[in-house]
Amino acid sequence: MNSRREFLKNAGLGAAALTALSSSGCVAPTTSPVSDPAAPRIMLGMASYTIRKFDLDKALAMVQRLGLQRMVFKSDHLALNSTDAQIKQAIAKAQAKGIEVYGCGTVYMKTAAEVEQAFHYAQTAGMKMIVGAPNVELLPLVEQKVKATDVWLAIHNHGPDNPLYSSPLDAYALVKNMDRRMGLCLDIGHTQRFGLDPVVVFKTTFDRVFDVHIKDVSAPTKAGKTVEIGRGIIDMVGFLKTVVALKYAYTLDFEHEKDDTDPLPGVAESIGYVRGVLKMLNA
Repeated sequence: MNSRREFLKNAGLGAAALTALSSSGCVAPTTSPVSDPAAPRIMLGMASYTIRKFDLDKALAMVQRLGLQRMVFKSDHLALNSTDAQIKQAIAKAQAKGIEVYGCGTVYMKTAAEVEQAFHYAQTAGMKMIVGAPNVELLPLVEQKVKATDVWLAIHNHGPDNPLYSSPLDAYALVKNMDRRMGLCLDIGHTQRFGLDPVVVFKTTFDRVFDVHIKDVSAPTKAGKTVEIGRGIIDMVGFLKTVVALKYAYTLDFEHEKDDTDPLPGVAESIGYVRGVLKMLNA
């Protein structure tokens, strides 16, 4: 696999990285990547855990500056125990900046009351999805709520740091025979840190992957840390080729856990890299 520097040189992606802060959105395709005019446009978004150290107004301004129009709220930006009025006010702020808050998470649900709270919160906000990690014994209740509300569940894998859904394959095994709206938020960084190939896992679980946390990591072990996309060991070009080839219809969310007090440069570099690869793939 080419090094990041070689890939940037050969593919001409440096300009894409430099323009990440001013770009207005995903790169528009000039031709379909698979000669299919119905192929979906690849959607990019922000997992707000990336900018958790900033208040809502600053966080929204940062997302807008990065040229993203989709976002998943972490509770740092909208507490789960917020009143209905507070929830609607926060969503209105995002909408005023042209940002769609389509989900929340990661939401941990350890009791039935927390399941009820999470779904009420998502419904009130008009969110389409909960990126969550409910206790396994609560999955039947969660499925009932999904059916009642049409708010989807995407289980987030946390790699070797957390025994609950360490592997996305564990979560997939639990939901693959449940309601079609029960699925995964595939964190490719934690997948790699668990010793699994993100491309292989994405293909294996594709029918239930409703969201992707896209990031790069420094090592394929528990010791691996988040780094700017392209600087780590994930085959990002291979992963994005797979995303395009399979016509993935959901969102790739940037979750940059590094530099929590100054995340913007690293996120901008990561977005530029991904946009550059997608442009080379005409996606």
